[in-house]
Amino acid sequence: MTAFKGERPHRPQVDPLRALRAPDDPPWDVYLTGTVFLDIIFTGLDSAPVRGTESWARGMGSSPGGVANMATALARLGLKTSLAAAFGDDHYGEYCWDALEQGEGIDLSTSRTVLGWHSPVTVSMAYEGERTMVSHGHEAPPEESAPKCPPHARAAVASLTPGVRAPWIAQAASKGTRIFADVGWDETGAWDLAALPDLAHCEAFLPNAAEAMRYTRAECPRAAARALTEHVPVAVVTLGAEGAYAVDGRTGETAEVPAIAVEALDPTGAGDVFVAGFVTGTLAHWPLADRLAFAGLTAALSVQEFGGSLSAPGWAEIAAWWRRVQSVDRQDPAALRRYAFLEEFLPKDHVSPWPLRRAVPTIGFRRSA
Repeated sequence: MTAFKGERPHRPQVDPLRALRAPDDPPWDVYLTGTVFLDIIFTGLDSAPVRGTESWARGMGSSPGGVANMATALARLGLKTSLAAAFGDDHYGEYCWDALEQGEGIDLSTSRTVLGWHSPVTVSMAYEGERTMVSHGHEAPPEESAPKCPPHARAAVASLTPGVRAPWIAQAASKGTRIFADVGWDETGAWDLAALPDLAHCEAFLPNAAEAMRYTRAECPRAAARALTEHVPVAVVTLGAEGAYAVDGRTGETAEVPAIAVEALDPTGAGDVFVAGFVTGTLAHWPLADRLAFAGLTAALSVQEFGGSLSAPGWAEIAAWWRRVQSVDRQDPAALRRYAFLEEFLPKDHVSPWPLRRAVPTIGFRRSA
């Protein structure tokens, strides 16, 4: 059952913050909290499931999902990551815990196993670059919520919910933690920024184009990003196949980077990987355009493998991609210059083929001695 017991935790080859670290630094680079799901992913479907029929998938995988997507993406990019989450008292919960702690080196000291509570589960079906998901789960008991005093960290990632205030966000921000936030679809239909009170504590807000335009009533994503800087210092709006656009309201700096064309196998978790890439670049003090390019690159690499958390790229995959694109004949010099900043960080001696670890087809195989 415990597929990762006995393995050494994954340690990234690159520390993007190495030059910035000091003895009095916070113990963690990034803190986050949320719900961990067990994701079961079906790939290779020719179309969406049709009512009254049976569909066969050509591929299948299982991996930790939910907030685990973001935690894994951050850890694989070399950030010291702490996760507070409830884990089910079942085999799924044990598998997810071991995969994150032993497999990825994520700190779970503020997480807990809830006796008698089963793990939430999501079944994701990927086809034609899209996905359809079915989920089941129950809220963890209130006493199992995130710790009232979050650990000190350079940054934290939060998912804002309309009409809901998360006290830990203000507490973390008061300690100097930089808050990066995304948001889900507003089921109320109000699309009112006043219903996101914790946005006032955030350094950066990263909605998609549809969300940004609805919240600001702007007619285009770029205008929406500029409008959002009246509420948060940095606004990043993802534009799907067109890439992403960002505005720093403090300096007036703007950046737009096109998406990298890839053959998408499974988009599960790509948004989380994008945020992780942007957080990494921000903490490393990169220019806005470099942060945006890096976020888009990591997201593009992630969709080429199936599974949310275990498809997140590490520095070895990024290095392999960089070497590969440079070897392509008649490559656009401008496109190569856009990612030349990576040279300072990429491992030089050894480049492992991606992915680091695929989503496993099933849970429970015993490892031979």
